[in-house]
Amino acid sequence: MSAIPAVTAPAAAPVITVQDMTTRFGTQTVHEHLDLDVPRGVILGVVGGSGTGKSVLLRTIIGLRRPDAGRVCVLGEDVYATPAAQRIAVERRIGVLFQDGALFSSMTVTENICVPLLEHTTLGQRDARRLATLKIALAGLPQDARDKYPSELSGGMRKRVALARALALDPEILFLDEPTSGLDPITAAGFDRLLRTLRDALGLTVYMNTHDLDSIHAVCDRVAVLADRRVLVAADLATVERYDHPWVRDYFRGPRGRAAGAAYAETAPEV
Repeated sequence: MSAIPAVTAPAAAPVITVQDMTTRFGTQTVHEHLDLDVPRGVILGVVGGSGTGKSVLLRTIIGLRRPDAGRVCVLGEDVYATPAAQRIAVERRIGVLFQDGALFSSMTVTENICVPLLEHTTLGQRDARRLATLKIALAGLPQDARDKYPSELSGGMRKRVALARALALDPEILFLDEPTSGLDPITAAGFDRLLRTLRDALGLTVYMNTHDLDSIHAVCDRVAVLADRRVLVAADLATVERYDHPWVRDYFRGPRGRAAGAAYAETAPEV
């Protein structure tokens, strides 16, 4: 009797797809023929040297800068070819934490988090404030921070407020631009733990620009390396570390890369 062939389930469509993208500023080409797929449910760390266009790529994916060529799809919709109403619907399904937090300095923590709730839902002020209180707790902020202004908070707390605001509309994809930049190691590690917990609890897909080797080892399921105007490799960390390219070797196998890998190996839980 012949064996019955195994049936392989089709791979799920990626939630972010960038195809043959080119980005230019005048005569300067930042990205050229760039391709990237991001599977659902992963934490992707995007790394690259200064000037490689990590923030430009993120802004292009979320619809803030039209590419000079190529196609960008988020949650199955072509970002730059979709009718305005559909595009707004997609934007409501993503959350963004910019590098500096981009909080409104004249608003309290609660008021900052209420902004997307009041703009994109039919909630009134009272219900929006109640929901903001839940998001404050979800981001690991103390409740006494609710009525404080950004200038009254530490850098780590401002990052968490920005995270709470990014989570306000219960997004499917969370975009983070250097979320641990400027944080001390203990605060950064706490942010990493929070990010992993939120991903597991809420089923988020996370796209994270980072240069933090500790974060890459602690939370990233996949890593994409941006160099030579394209994504060189996007895979699990072990595969990326073996990729034969000068920048990859210097970054992951240099003194800091080796130290971060060794530290994580010592503290990682046994499977």
